[in-house]
Amino acid sequence: MFPLPPRVLFGAAYYHEYQPYPRLKEDLDLMAEAKFTVIRVGESVWSTWEPENGRFDLDWLTPVLDGAHERGIAVVLGTPTYAVPPWLARQYPEIVGDRETGRPMGWGARQEADFTHPAFRHHAERVTRKILARHATHPAVIGFQVDNEPGLRLPHNEGVFQRFVDHLRHTYGDVEALNREWGLVYWSHRLSTWADLWRPDGNQQPQYDVAWRAFQARQTTEFVAWQAAITREYARPDQFVTTCLAYNHPAMEDDEATDALDVTAGNPYYDMQDALTLPDPAPDDHEQWWKTTGVWALYQSADRIFSSRQEPFLVTETNAQAISGTSENRPAFDGQWRQAAWALVSRGARMIEYWHWHTLHFGAETYWGGILPHSSKPGRVYAELARLGAEFETAGALVAGIEPDADLTMVYSMPSKWLMQKYPPLAKPNGEPDPTSYHRLFDPFYRGAFEAGRQVRIVHARQLHDARGERAGLAPDEAARRHPVLVVPGLYLAEDSLLDWLTAYAEAGGHLVLGPRTGYADHEARARHETAPPRLTGAAGAWYDEFSNLPADLPVRSAPGSPLNLPPGATATRWIEGLTATDATVLAGYEHPHFGRWPAVTTRAHGAGRVTCVGTVPGRDLARELAAWLAPTPASDWRDLPESVTATTGTAEDGRRVHVVHNWSWQPVEVPAPVALTDVLNGTPVAAGEPLSLGAWDVRVLVAD
Repeated sequence: MFPLPPRVLFGAAYYHEYQPYPRLKEDLDLMAEAKFTVIRVGESVWSTWEPENGRFDLDWLTPVLDGAHERGIAVVLGTPTYAVPPWLARQYPEIVGDRETGRPMGWGARQEADFTHPAFRHHAERVTRKILARHATHPAVIGFQVDNEPGLRLPHNEGVFQRFVDHLRHTYGDVEALNREWGLVYWSHRLSTWADLWRPDGNQQPQYDVAWRAFQARQTTEFVAWQAAITREYARPDQFVTTCLAYNHPAMEDDEATDALDVTAGNPYYDMQDALTLPDPAPDDHEQWWKTTGVWALYQSADRIFSSRQEPFLVTETNAQAISGTSENRPAFDGQWRQAAWALVSRGARMIEYWHWHTLHFGAETYWGGILPHSSKPGRVYAELARLGAEFETAGALVAGIEPDADLTMVYSMPSKWLMQKYPPLAKPNGEPDPTSYHRLFDPFYRGAFEAGRQVRIVHARQLHDARGERAGLAPDEAARRHPVLVVPGLYLAEDSLLDWLTAYAEAGGHLVLGPRTGYADHEARARHETAPPRLTGAAGAWYDEFSNLPADLPVRSAPGSPLNLPPGATATRWIEGLTATDATVLAGYEHPHFGRWPAVTTRAHGAGRVTCVGTVPGRDLARELAAWLAPTPASDWRDLPESVTATTGTAEDGRRVHVVHNWSWQPVEVPAPVALTDVLNGTPVAAGEPLSLGAWDVRVLVAD
């Protein structure tokens, strides 16, 4: 982990150049009063840095940096390469990104350029070097953000496609190898020469899509690494380099994109007001997008950012006032900004930075509300965040870089997600294919753990075992020690060696939980010819060769003597794999005249560990009880909490145990402290068993004595 200031950094993106009138001193004074310690600047205005080709205006930022430094506010300096000036597109029209072959994107948004084009790279490097040469040594600058939310587009430009062909040629060697590996005998797609490869626009071959999406993500990774290398030529040893990630972007693989960076930074946005209520009022099938809905989804966002490098992270953007378009104006209830910020910190955030300081008076994001409203007068948002700034100052180094606890570990597969976007295994309620199928498989397991009071670590499959040999991964026995329960839903694309690694993990003492669609296809998306779950049937003691979509939920019951204590309302949803238990124990089955022949959950000891198969997408009750059985002794000491209360725990850098307790409702509650604690924010001791009071939308931060 790159060394950062010994406290949670707190602030906002600040764009003095967007203000309708000069107010720099007033803004910075207000920030200092609110205990701001960081601002992000400069990443959105290439046309301000370089108004015309070769004419640079670099000094406009100097007063901002000087004023911030005078007040002890640090600065993250951004490179402006994601917001391309019109003059560059006019003079070099070939850099405009093609959304489809021969169909350029319209201008007027952002990230419209093909960032791989040499003309773009030349000008991007030039403006980046000019900015860094002028400002990188300023004492206020503690780090750099290269680009902004990369991977938004899948450009189909000629140069991109030709590099894709070159990539395939280097990967496979000749067209006969590609014909064989992709199965291009199907529908007469065999290539006689590389010139025969068709464009991606109308492609329906899954093997092509797997390669195309992975190639696009690699272009983003290379672009980020290229800018990071340039930036390090100017950076001091004590300055970090990062980029901010939007985790839903289609051409971005976060665990690869962060390899060349010093620290992960992400942008978790979330619905506020009633969407943060517990018990969760949202329907189970509510779609999560770039902005999440539900407390569980907010925590999952934090755990996804942590997963990129398996270490604490920065939040470069998150909600200030209303977030999204002109028709979605739902600023938080009193207390919810504090709650969300402390939730993110409890899962490893070392910086909380809001989007953004003042609400814009023009442009596409006029109603993406900032900390200050359109009047620029401090109001309710500013007051609550000023309180939060004071709390971070009081908590100091204790809460900076918390290593969050984990009772379960979930394996994430970006390639499987990409494939399921185009070839979904699940259907929407109206029967149409559901492009969010991957998360429809993954999320119920996470949400079940959250509702059972269990904490989750997310790891990428490549971080456990990298079949490409680009990183070391973990030995199975080491993984079994670090991650004693490994839940693997939706890992549709998997190399043979990865499936063998999972078997070895269980044999070494880990509890492997196989969810739907795991391992069904190899790394080329070819359906395997073994009985499913492939290469794992012996260890699992169960197999299937038939599966079905479910148009309606099915009741699920506990098997006699099962440790799963399922309530009457437990259900299976969306999908069934027709498991047959050979020498596995059946834990749960379906109540249905046809599907009742198959178990819903089986388990079997394997070596020093265990393999459990979940043959369906678990409904909330089943998912919750499954998580409770998988982790019967959670890391957190908190037990039997009211439905509106969560308790997250972790270890501070000095080894002390930090507890963050939330009440996500209007109703005040009291919960008994499980151990002797001290309130971090007011110094009050709380004895074991003593009632801990939480008001409406309240949060308490405590440390174990």
